[in-house]
Amino acid sequence: MADAADNAGAVIEHHLSNALARHRLAVAIAGAIDIDCEECGTEIPEARRQAAPWATTCIDCQSIREARGRHVR
Repeated sequence: MADAADNAGAVIEHHLSNALARHRLAVAIAGAIDIDCEECGTEIPEARRQAAPWATTCIDCQSIREARGRHVR
């Protein structure tokens, strides 16, 4: 029987795997699309994309997520 730590580990692994897949896809087609924030739809600034290429949200939306305690979707 799985305990809470096992379940949490599985959820984290699932989210990490999805985030990495999204990043790989974005890198593969980076020249074809704009990189937009998944929350508000504005373009993620180039400086943020360079500093955190895995980012799927702009700094403002990420700050809101962190304030709400929603780090991972």
